[in-house]
Amino acid sequence: MFTGIVEELGRVRSLEHGSDGRDAVLVIEAALVTSDTRHGASIAVDGVCLTVTAHDDGAFTADVMPQTLRMTTLGALRPGSPVNLERAMPAAGRLDGHVVQGHVDGSATLVSRTPGPRWDELTFTLPEHLRKYVAPQGAVALSGVSLTVTHVTDDGFGVALIPTTLAATTLGGLAPGDQVNVEVDVLAKYVERMLGQR
Repeated sequence: MFTGIVEELGRVRSLEHGSDGRDAVLVIEAALVTSDTRHGASIAVDGVCLTVTAHDDGAFTADVMPQTLRMTTLGALRPGSPVNLERAMPAAGRLDGHVVQGHVDGSATLVSRTPGPRWDELTFTLPEHLRKYVAPQGAVALSGVSLTVTHVTDDGFGVALIPTTLAATTLGGLAPGDQVNVEVDVLAKYVERMLGQR
């Protein structure tokens, strides 16, 4: 489990697709998250929970399965691409963001960006099947960043990025047309599931 509080901006060293192109091996350079990592550890990469399969001084390797490539933006990464990184939350840790599983539900597309005095307001479109899970003042994770929804539109939602988020995550460099990984609030999905079973 994660919190959506990015610990480090890593850099993609390589993304090598398998012989049939359906899966891939991802290598990421990161000083902080590899300082105490181990084989089998979970690291959120742009909001996607990946398992460390190898690591050395300053880099780690993870396998990326076909479903992950289909449902996330990881397949579009290139050497040098920045990625948001977060280690799994320790059981005694503070939940500073919100409950984030690293199970991406789909992608959202940035449609507009309005700079403010010290923050930016961003509006995204969202696939129709995910819109019902997003509520004003609710939680959403975008590329692994825990954010509060500022408003809901007919086809998406908006968020505001504070200076720290702009400087310390990949969201600061987004331009209209760019896509981000989205994980909607897991509690909303469970409530829907339970109500549907009644």
